[in-house]
Amino acid sequence: MDNNFDKELFLGESPFDIFKRWLAEAKKKEISDPEAIALASVDENGMPNVRIVLLRIIDKESFVFFTNYSSNKGNELLSSKKVAFNIHWKTLKRQIRVRGLIEKENGLVADNYFNDRPKGSKIAAWASRQSTVLESRQELLDRWKKFQGRFKNEIPRPDFWGGFRIKPTEFEFWAEGQYRLHDRFLWKKSENQRDWARKSTPNPVN
Repeated sequence: MDNNFDKELFLGESPFDIFKRWLAEAKKKEISDPEAIALASVDENGMPNVRIVLLRIIDKESFVFFTNYSSNKGNELLSSKKVAFNIHWKTLKRQIRVRGLIEKENGLVADNYFNDRPKGSKIAAWASRQSTVLESRQELLDRWKKFQGRFKNEIPRPDFWGGFRIKPTEFEFWAEGQYRLHDRFLWKKSENQRDWARKSTPNPVN
């Protein structure tokens, strides 16, 4: 039995350093969407919801994804201001859990991302009434055609569509170990909300 673990796997000055390194590895091996995360929120009754979204921006202190603000997801996140997500790469046998706070990213960042989208996707943002019930798929297609006719040239970003910025307060990095003796490292934001501290050593318990 091998009692050692790969120390270099968990090395980094901050959890974002480790996240970006693992993601770069995943992009070389995952068949599709290595940036896909399972994003969790809660409704007004405390019932959880989870769905897959794609991380589009990762900087030094936050993650950004884009969506319809009027969706159930958007309403729940705007209400609670809290979020959690998990990202798992089967090919690497690793995953990362993140918890933190969330806020709208509704300015130039959202405009620039929207402007880079294909024309059809821009029209879809206008046509979709996310989280509402359709009488049929044809209703959605008819709305798409309606906005296709409306926007002949430039397509502005809808005010109900934009980004959310996740500001983590906690990361847990997990790597599969032999005989299910997995390795985990927990990072938490310090009380001053500026510095990161690694709170745990490898945890061989699952």
